[in-house]
Amino acid sequence: MHYKRIYRIAITLISWMPMTTGAQASKKPFAALIPMPVHIEQSGAPFYITAATKIVAANKGLHSIAGLLNGYLAMAGGKQLPVITAGPKENYILIEIDSSVISQSEGYRLRIDKGAIQCTGRDAAGLMYGLQTLRQLWVAGKNKFSVPGCMINDHPRFNYRGMSLDVSRHLFPVSFIKKYIDLLSLYKFNTFHWHLTDDQGWRIEIKQYPKLQSIAAWRDETLIGHKKESPHRFDGKRYGGYYTQQEIKEIVQYAGDRQITIIPEIEMPGHALAALAAYPRLGCTGGPYKTATFWGVFDDVYCAGNDSTFTFLQNVLDEVLALFPSRYIHIGGDECPKNRWKACARCQQRKQLLQLPDEHALQSYFIQRIEKYLNSKGRQIIGWDEILEGGLAPNATVMSWRGEEGGKAAIAQHHRVIMTPEAYCYFDYYQSLYPEEPLAAGGYTPLQKVYSYEPLPAPADSVNEQFLAGVEGQAWSEYFTSDAKALYMIFPRALALAELAWTPPGKRNYKNFLQRLRAQKTLLQQAGVPYAATFDEIVFQSVHSAGNTVQVSLQSALPQSIIRYTIDNSEPGSESAVYSKPIVLSKTATVKAALFDEQKQRVGRLFKQSFRLHKAVGAPVVLQNKAVDRFNPGPAVLVNGLTGSSRYNDSQWLGFSGNDLQAVIDLGQQQTVHRLALQVLNYHWQRMWAPVCLQLLASKDGHLYTELYRQDAFPVNGINKVEVPLQAVQARYIKVIGINKGVIPGGEYGAGGNALLLIDEIVVE
Repeated sequence: MHYKRIYRIAITLISWMPMTTGAQASKKPFAALIPMPVHIEQSGAPFYITAATKIVAANKGLHSIAGLLNGYLAMAGGKQLPVITAGPKENYILIEIDSSVISQSEGYRLRIDKGAIQCTGRDAAGLMYGLQTLRQLWVAGKNKFSVPGCMINDHPRFNYRGMSLDVSRHLFPVSFIKKYIDLLSLYKFNTFHWHLTDDQGWRIEIKQYPKLQSIAAWRDETLIGHKKESPHRFDGKRYGGYYTQQEIKEIVQYAGDRQITIIPEIEMPGHALAALAAYPRLGCTGGPYKTATFWGVFDDVYCAGNDSTFTFLQNVLDEVLALFPSRYIHIGGDECPKNRWKACARCQQRKQLLQLPDEHALQSYFIQRIEKYLNSKGRQIIGWDEILEGGLAPNATVMSWRGEEGGKAAIAQHHRVIMTPEAYCYFDYYQSLYPEEPLAAGGYTPLQKVYSYEPLPAPADSVNEQFLAGVEGQAWSEYFTSDAKALYMIFPRALALAELAWTPPGKRNYKNFLQRLRAQKTLLQQAGVPYAATFDEIVFQSVHSAGNTVQVSLQSALPQSIIRYTIDNSEPGSESAVYSKPIVLSKTATVKAALFDEQKQRVGRLFKQSFRLHKAVGAPVVLQNKAVDRFNPGPAVLVNGLTGSSRYNDSQWLGFSGNDLQAVIDLGQQQTVHRLALQVLNYHWQRMWAPVCLQLLASKDGHLYTELYRQDAFPVNGINKVEVPLQAVQARYIKVIGINKGVIPGGEYGAGGNALLLIDEIVVE
């Protein structure tokens, strides 16, 4: 790509209105299955499930699964069917387990013809997945269900297919947890990773430590709005609670019946503030501590030099093990600042006694000590990829979240790995850039990006596949303020991950996936999931052409839809111009567009994008320093006519971590400049600091520069707009210098780390 002239960005908007597929809107197409099976073949006449149909379970051990099938029929509006052990000759649904027929673990075969449905699983899990496929196939009619005739042979790609849920920041009721488990089972996930403890609340009853229930489970109030806002605002309401051991046993049983393994997470050694509030002797300073009321990473962690810390954690884990039969226990291990350990006499004494080189090695000691204890109980640990720092525990599974490098490093050491890179698998990020989207964590992960993820790299960079257990999606709940919002954020992105985890890569196709996803609307609504089709809304591409013009291309994935648009700031209606070719802009304008169906009825929300054309749009830009990967859409972003938002997730911001900004724009020829403008971000709670000094300079020849403007203070928390009117200045080159804050000072969020300097759209007029 030539960044001098071309810049592309796609924005996915959200629709709250029902989406259709034209004439087929009322019909569920054959094989609209998610995830797509390994092999499916349509054959023969359909089978009709009626009140006379019987469920045949060859042995009583399958009666519980038969009961679930009856429950699914009732949920879809049908009637419960009798369960028998010996089959009639026709009009029956056979459920059976036969490992001699199905060779792959969790595999199944589903055979449907006009006389019967036969569902055979390799094991109970395979049988369950076959029934979930059956649920997606049947179509409810009057007094009967129609199921298309077919043969399906199917098994999963990965043996670990997980979704998490954080209940520390937002406590979900037991009813929601069960609904979540039902949804995971429907889409063939087999693992529920339950994040039970963190700085903002301890959510599991531990009988030996009652203060975990009376103190650690509660916070005084909760942050309102985004963490980046300053000053922080709070609701003033005490918040909290926990799951009793009886409730947990009930949920574990509920999940087990649906072939879902629950892996609990008990955070250590960081993210421990709630536990320290209850038992301050476990921290390095002795407190006092308070359960956190806002989001972030906190310096106060478990003391690594105090043996009572390990006694406490071992006692906690003993009660956890009694509740959760899972082979694996997640112990966190992420985001553990070392500041307290460096100043703690006991931690330093431990480090010296063990001859450890640094605090990272001390964390490794901490993790390995816990691992040895859990190994002695017949269990294994999972930890976030920070557990690699200082030396990996011998038998640990690594959950790689900061990208893929941690996972690759662990695989190279022959450790089991679960891939969950935040750029693809974090569903607390925005799924649309539409400005009216509900508040989210900050990133941008549309459905197509999730679907595009491939955990196994190209052959040239191949990893040892036997150590890649699978993938997991993350549902952090800082901004999940209700059950409905959690479902809105998690789905349908979780369905894209489900297909990635189950279906062979060669059978995955995004366009086909969308067709099947649209056909899942009724089933999702039956399951209580809000149907939000962000994936069908308008996207755009802009290309900067010669003559300082911009060509804007509009697209939608919604079949048989018509895009109508305006550029005169009016709202598009049923008689507005129909989009058929790129829109050419030669001056500053706002493109507004909307989708319309064949009856000229508007579908979904309004698309709106402003373009500010100026002398530098599309001009070459040279940077002295490389931008940080997270904020590096290319230097052309500084002169593309598009303005970045306060959500900073729209690929419009160029960012430098610890490094200074120096950008030189070549206007192509000497011109008269009357105004310069730009934006810088100032969000200290996101480690984003405005430059300590900003300089704007001009040159006729690219060698001798004259300073036009200098600014040393940026008082606004958020976007600081810099507008500089000038007397007529003759210049070909414009240079912008921003001096980075460098290391974040003590007492500030992220102290000791590199400050981010973010800048956007250098306007030259």
